[in-house]
Amino acid sequence: MIRIEKMEKVLMEAGQNPLNQDTCQKLARSFSRSAGRAGKPVVKWRQIQSWFQDKQQELGAKVPSLAIVPKESIDLPNALDSNNQPEGSFERPKDEKIPDLSELEFEARSSKDGAWYDVAVFLTHRVLSSGELEVRVRFVGFGAEEDEWVNVKKAVRERSIPLEPSECQMVKIGDLVLCFQERKDQAIYYDARVLEIQRKLHDIRGCRCLFLVRYDHDSTEERVRLRRLCRRPTY
Repeated sequence: MIRIEKMEKVLMEAGQNPLNQDTCQKLARSFSRSAGRAGKPVVKWRQIQSWFQDKQQELGAKVPSLAIVPKESIDLPNALDSNNQPEGSFERPKDEKIPDLSELEFEARSSKDGAWYDVAVFLTHRVLSSGELEVRVRFVGFGAEEDEWVNVKKAVRERSIPLEPSECQMVKIGDLVLCFQERKDQAIYYDARVLEIQRKLHDIRGCRCLFLVRYDHDSTEERVRLRRLCRRPTY
């Protein structure tokens, strides 16, 4: 069962206001990455959206279409520089403005398993004797006991973006992507490179293309569907 208590809390806070797509995606990724769902299918953001819409209708709330609003502000020390730029061939439209860092959300790589998790909050920071900056992060969906110190330059970056079926053409051979690796004992996100793409016609189920990826952390290869991929932001 998806964490109904957490969703009901969000529902109470939202009231009659519609939940934006970004919030639904954030909740979906949080549930998908939780330890209790290891090995289970990825929770889709549209499932989260439908649940909230049904509940709001039951409460007599008016549910308009999802609005696009700025992301929640997350405070991050001024340490993200040009050396932390994401890789990949996704291009940003020329007229698109680069947002201020305060409008962005981040993900961090855990030293425990090498996987990437969404950052809920940056708790504090410290400067090592080497001059490198570290931040203590709390991951989305995890408690204080899972807080970690991570290197800002090497293990903190802007949050990867789940791909919609209509966006499969954005993925190119050689791109760096974040891929949901499903194993018997775990199901978490790792960096991977796209090696080969088998383009197929989409149907009622959405994108049917297959992507051959090689994971950076163990060099294993796997063919996956688009639903398991997240693209790197263009900024």
